[in-house]
Amino acid sequence: MEHEITLTDATFDEQITQSATPVLVDFWAPWCAPCRIIAPVLSGLAQDYAGQLTVGKVNVDENPAVAARFGITGIPTLLLFKNGKPVGQWIGALPRPMLEQGLKPHLAPIQKV
Repeated sequence: MEHEITLTDATFDEQITQSATPVLVDFWAPWCAPCRIIAPVLSGLAQDYAGQLTVGKVNVDENPAVAARFGITGIPTLLLFKNGKPVGQWIGALPRPMLEQGLKPHLAPIQKV
């Protein structure tokens, strides 16, 4: 989970708007079986696209305000934010290729050193 960030009701806006990369936000809960299924996929995306994409996680049980603000009624729900605005949404434990197809047009360019 080293490439993922934890988002809360208190930190959500600041972390989303100040991110230099698009942020894929996973709205989840520990008791949700599909959330546990997709977790390794999201960890892999966070690692493989480090520097181009940030993966954030919102536990909806502990942070109901931000979940309500975005109308999250089923989990897992994934929202992609770019420049602080939502630009994509996926619901359910989707396979990695399907997520990558939707994410790639929004990824930050790779920084050359």
